[in-house]
Amino acid sequence: MKILFTHSYFLELDAKQLQTHKPYPPLAPLYAAALLREQKNQVALADVQFAKSPDEIELHLNTFKPDVLAIYDDGFNYLTKMCLTNMREAAFRMLELAKQKGITTVVSSSDASDHLEKYFAKGADYILIGEGEQTLSELISFLENKNTVAKSEIEGLVYAVDGAITKNKARLVMRELDDLPPPAWDLVDLAPYRTTWMKHQGYFSLNFVTTRGCPYKCNWCAKPIYGNRYNSHSPEKTAQLIQSLHQRAGFNHIWFADDIFGLKPSWLRDFNAAMKKRGLKIPYKIQSRADLLLEDEAIAHLAESGCEEVWMGAESGSQRILDAMDKGTTVDQIKEATELLKKHNIKACFFLQFGYSGENMEDIQKTIALVEELSPDDIGISVSYPLPGTKFYDRVKNELVNKQNWTDSDDLDMMFKSTYSSDFYRLLQRYVHYAFRTSKAIEELKKRQFKRSSLLGPYYRLKKLQLKRKLLKFEPQSETFLVTKANTTLLKTD
Repeated sequence: MKILFTHSYFLELDAKQLQTHKPYPPLAPLYAAALLREQKNQVALADVQFAKSPDEIELHLNTFKPDVLAIYDDGFNYLTKMCLTNMREAAFRMLELAKQKGITTVVSSSDASDHLEKYFAKGADYILIGEGEQTLSELISFLENKNTVAKSEIEGLVYAVDGAITKNKARLVMRELDDLPPPAWDLVDLAPYRTTWMKHQGYFSLNFVTTRGCPYKCNWCAKPIYGNRYNSHSPEKTAQLIQSLHQRAGFNHIWFADDIFGLKPSWLRDFNAAMKKRGLKIPYKIQSRADLLLEDEAIAHLAESGCEEVWMGAESGSQRILDAMDKGTTVDQIKEATELLKKHNIKACFFLQFGYSGENMEDIQKTIALVEELSPDDIGISVSYPLPGTKFYDRVKNELVNKQNWTDSDDLDMMFKSTYSSDFYRLLQRYVHYAFRTSKAIEELKKRQFKRSSLLGPYYRLKKLQLKRKLLKFEPQSETFLVTKANTTLLKTD
């Protein structure tokens, strides 16, 4: 059978990421395509990341003439997990074009899992819930009349008959990831990725994953694909995959897109050894948690194997907010982990989240103070985003307005009744960024490293002051929080 894989992430529909110039190929459909090809199917990939419109899928439909169009989103990429409405509408358009040609359509995505009715109404024949490779494989066999399993027995499959949705039994996630064939990297045209990275960043980065899932239970984090289970490739297999692609693609940087990289110190030790054995030391960045970055030996293995940047889910400088999130980490652990990373010359970067339910000005100031005290190497700021299937969503769902998903990754709309308005949090994001850049510029001047950011220091400081004046004008939206205007003095004077 002929299966055309695609995905619904279009840079053209996400202005912020378009200007960031750090695109990564869609990894999840490459895993699925490799498995389907191993089972003697014909596969192709319509990578629409650089496409100007979802209508461009029509060219691929006309040339490849697939039996099945699989809109298989990259569940490893946090941008896909955000379930942006721009991308949903693009998926709907691709479904429409496929159905006009009588092509069977399959969707695997977090957004489709959350909005089954909407996707079926727009032309999806089947939706895959959870980890998709094996479910898609059995579905293809069924469509070819080769399957001894009835459609109703294909775990993880959802379908609709005369408007009635049937949701089959959930499929358990795979435990032995090494049994999967390597991702079908040959299906991707890497040229536009390499060109973009080299032109704007001066290096070429590619994405890998070593694990699937996350065992932690942060109550705002949606996990409709891999859930709370955590399974990993072996260190040896991971190093082998890196070596093989490096010989062909010549990248010089890696983003490990795992939710949690290197959960076990023994895995980091063995990965370090496997990379050394192959003579590989490629700079890479990862995502992790403060409580997993507290062992000196483990951080040493990270550094020796090439890790140069760790993005830590710090979230807040207020322990009260971390506890409300069920984060399972402490402010002291954030401080200790940052110190240890810097000791090993690894950049410590923070993901921060403002606007969590019940957050007040004192909590906000504690987060700002944490950034000022620890001086991370970079920060990423978002606001709390209630996604279906999370405890946080259940907690605030009665406060949701009509809008329940962001339009693009720079939306930052507060979709529930928070302490302050969306405009406040948008300004706060900019304020904290300028405060951060000001402090980094001062650091560079003290070190006599007269970089461009140092010269921009006075500009950052001016913007920070201007934004603070605007922030001081905002009143809280609800008496529940009892945050008076006087409390805004907690935004420190300059």
